[in-house]
Amino acid sequence: MKQAVLAYDLGASGGKAFAGCIENGRLKSEEVLRFPNLPVRINGQLYWNILSLYENVKAGIQAIYHTHGYDVISIGIDSWAVDFGLLDKKGELVRNPYHYRNAIFAEGFSTLFEVLTRQEIYMKTGIQCMPINTSVQLHALVKERRVEFDQLRDVLMIPDLLRYFLTGEKQTEFTNATTTQLINVTTKTWDEEILSSIGVPRQIFQPVIPPGTHVGTLQAEVAKELNVPAFSVTTVAEHDTASAVVAVPTKEEDFAYISSGTWSLLGTEIKVPIVNDESMAINFTNEGGYKDTYRFIKNIMGLWIIQQCKAFWEKDRNSIAYDELNQWVEQASIRNVWIDPDAPVFLQPDDMPEKIKQYCRDTEQTVPNTHGDILFVVLESLALKYAYYLNKMERLTGKHYDKLHMVGGGIQNHLLCQFTANAIRRPVVTGPQEASAFGNIIVQLITNGKIENLREGRRMLSESITLQEYVPNKNEEWEATYHQFLERLHL
Repeated sequence: MKQAVLAYDLGASGGKAFAGCIENGRLKSEEVLRFPNLPVRINGQLYWNILSLYENVKAGIQAIYHTHGYDVISIGIDSWAVDFGLLDKKGELVRNPYHYRNAIFAEGFSTLFEVLTRQEIYMKTGIQCMPINTSVQLHALVKERRVEFDQLRDVLMIPDLLRYFLTGEKQTEFTNATTTQLINVTTKTWDEEILSSIGVPRQIFQPVIPPGTHVGTLQAEVAKELNVPAFSVTTVAEHDTASAVVAVPTKEEDFAYISSGTWSLLGTEIKVPIVNDESMAINFTNEGGYKDTYRFIKNIMGLWIIQQCKAFWEKDRNSIAYDELNQWVEQASIRNVWIDPDAPVFLQPDDMPEKIKQYCRDTEQTVPNTHGDILFVVLESLALKYAYYLNKMERLTGKHYDKLHMVGGGIQNHLLCQFTANAIRRPVVTGPQEASAFGNIIVQLITNGKIENLREGRRMLSESITLQEYVPNKNEEWEATYHQFLERLHL
């Protein structure tokens, strides 16, 4: 049997499982399973269906062995950040994990700063303040008495929880732990003052371990159920963006990237966190990376807005292909109308097209009426917001980036890639699309001694995939557009 690692990449709308290996000096990935990850609304609360995810993890193991014929060396799981599961004192799941877009967390964002100031939290953790953060979620659960934390034994992030189901072992992986806004940026351990201030006991949090750690093997009962050997389970860079950064195909030490998907994560890789008043004011975050690095990142609302427009329009007709959306954009006639993609109104789902229209009314702009005009406004606004924060990042790091790497599913939107090149006035290099999966695979192969180090993994990836480059339009229109955008949004 061919040997491979099994990499799970779990996103906010679906999950994928890939077999990863090296063939003839090149990285190879083969998709073995794809499955939905749909939140469930019960009595007004929004949850993740973690048991369905676990069943699909097991289905992926069966598929790679019994359908695709691989011998698995190890398995690794990356996922979205901030959400978590709770275990009682018997080690059993208390409930399905809450979804970060659950409305009960909205109030927690403002009341958290009554306990600790925004500056105190940022200076301790280096993590940007957002209403979806784990710190906010836990504070809201304590404040509303929805959870009796003294009756719990463990808080586990999503990949930690799935690893626990597979192995019975409980640890928290570093890159994902940092997104909680509960890890001290200096000590790299749970910050006891923050936990105490929000009323959560320190002892329910597990030891923090680095990516690339062997954490256990498949439990005997799971191996027997699936009719597979008890292979190794390892940590990878378990925040999906951390995995995506591993897979930026660059040979440069200093580089800028956007991991583009539901969210847009614009950042760079640094050795020492940047935590000061200016980075706090702009809300840049210092999230853990692979091998003693940090991801200096700005979270920007990404293709979530487009996804929600598409979902709303599909209520009145059959499924809409993304190619059709692009055709609508190309036919758009609206110009010089922009939204702030990060405005709080766009965080929640429902009628997204109407939210865009209302934003334009409220800001006394022309209201986009056609589907194409709405999409054009969103895509151009996203590209211009990227340019704004790229300029800010260069100022904070003191470095200039000659180009921008874009990775992730969002690179399929060629118009967004071109708009971004136009807005930042420098080339955009795209690929790979499945960046998180490739990063997951690379870390596992390094851990198993198949690749020497991260530099070698990135080099091998760059020679194994096709990259596409977008160059900015030569006209000066985008320069004027950018300054008008800044004035319109008061940036």
